[in-house]
Amino acid sequence: MSGKRLKRQKLKNRLFNKRRLVILNEDTFEEIFSLKLNLMNVFVVLTISSILLIAITTYIIAFTPLREYIPGYTSGKLKKEATLLSVKSDSLEIEVKKNEAYIQSIRKILTGDLEYAKFNKDSVLNAEVQDASKYQLNASKEEIKLREQVAQEDKYNLFEKAQSNMSLVLFPPAKGHVTEKYNVKNNHFAIDIALARDTPIKAVANGTVIFSEWTPSTGNVIIINHRDGILSVYKHAATLTKAQGNVVRTGEVIALAGSTGKESTGIHLHFELWKDGFPIDPSQFIDFE
Repeated sequence: MSGKRLKRQKLKNRLFNKRRLVILNEDTFEEIFSLKLNLMNVFVVLTISSILLIAITTYIIAFTPLREYIPGYTSGKLKKEATLLSVKSDSLEIEVKKNEAYIQSIRKILTGDLEYAKFNKDSVLNAEVQDASKYQLNASKEEIKLREQVAQEDKYNLFEKAQSNMSLVLFPPAKGHVTEKYNVKNNHFAIDIALARDTPIKAVANGTVIFSEWTPSTGNVIIINHRDGILSVYKHAATLTKAQGNVVRTGEVIALAGSTGKESTGIHLHFELWKDGFPIDPSQFIDFE
């Protein structure tokens, strides 16, 4: 027991035995700084310093932006920007696809690589051909009675006028002799109108110019985008008076007649009318003569 007690006493003396830390001038041995301490004080100071260092580091990592400079930690700002860029890239991809489809439609107009659809005079909608044999078309007694009643009323309605389903009224681009009509069999999806040189060519309706340039095959070409998915195309003009992006009104002069381009056979206007990506017969809606 006395041996253990002696060891504890020695350990206690080592821990609490006071020592002096002295800093001397090497040349003069003058005392510059001195500090009294023992091993226990040194241990306590080191422990407290370690705890404070760990606490400060934890606070920096958890609550300050400085953690972004520590390898392995991601930035919240970078995450937000990456998310925004991802959304923008998706939107951009959709817009690019729309523009590609739109450019393909314009390319068809300029190159003549066309598809066509049937249109009637009272509508600019695609005519859909259906097999009527699979439907029961026999009228019932109530329907026959209703038809007779409506017919009797219509006899005395002298002022009723039929209204066209066409919602867009088109103005003639120019008046002249039609030299070649719209002909699907000959792949001529336009109306050719003979004109005198520099005859004003006018917009058929309100719209926005989406193309106004010179092309080798068809010369000066101007294309106008109207509402309801309708495009009007004017080719072989001598000069163009409107640029891409201009807004035009019905009857406004957009070009002067001429004979430009390799495919031109004389001074005339090559006029095309398109609906939803399909060429339609302009003579169904416009009187050129």
